[in-house]
Amino acid sequence: MYSIQKNQIEKIENQSIYIVGGIFTIIALIGILLDVIIGNITGGNLLALPQSAVDRFIQLQQNPLLGLYNLDFLNIINQMIMIITYFALFITHSKTKNPYALLAFIIFIIGSTIFVTNNVALQMLELSNKYTSSVTESQKLLFAAAGEGLLARGAHGSLGVLIGFALPNIAGIIMSFVMLKEKVFGKLNSYIGIIGSFLMTIYVVLVAIVPSVKGMATLFAMPGGLLCMTWMIMFTIRFFKLGFAKK
Repeated sequence: MYSIQKNQIEKIENQSIYIVGGIFTIIALIGILLDVIIGNITGGNLLALPQSAVDRFIQLQQNPLLGLYNLDFLNIINQMIMIITYFALFITHSKTKNPYALLAFIIFIIGSTIFVTNNVALQMLELSNKYTSSVTESQKLLFAAAGEGLLARGAHGSLGVLIGFALPNIAGIIMSFVMLKEKVFGKLNSYIGIIGSFLMTIYVVLVAIVPSVKGMATLFAMPGGLLCMTWMIMFTIRFFKLGFAKK
């Protein structure tokens, strides 16, 4: 009797996690869609971004939201939201005790943590305000040098962001293979996740390591991003089906 009650409680708790995971994934999808729209409006060419710290400061003063967007601020918000999604994916496969589901979740958390801690958007905004309010040329030079150091560490496409971007996509590949094996989400959903995450991994590696191809990096980012969004939509639907199944 106790065992039955325990299983029922566990099932109810898991179903709540599925629903919460689905809700957070929808929020993340809205953020990703917003990212795609803004990227298309602004051209999506990384070479067109302000290249120097002073140019970044100017953009942050003229259009703070665009300046923060170009420093991946929207991406770090989405990344933190997606932690809940990956936790729900892990819980979905917890009954089978597949170790790779846990591995994917851990890799995603590590990658997200690295990405968030390496992001310099708010620091650049603060430096921008100090640069603008500076009254001497020596102060401006000091803040500009500090800005260049931050950009080298955390600008979009910099080596400092490579690991933080790549690890979550690698986690997506691993989780998609888990989904393929456990058959909770369906083969099509799994294959879409594998291909989409693989293309996004290629994109972030090219952007960081091969600067000469930054202009064409969207050739991988666009299909990869669309496939990842489709993957997310499909498993979100499944989340809600599992969450609202009869208890």
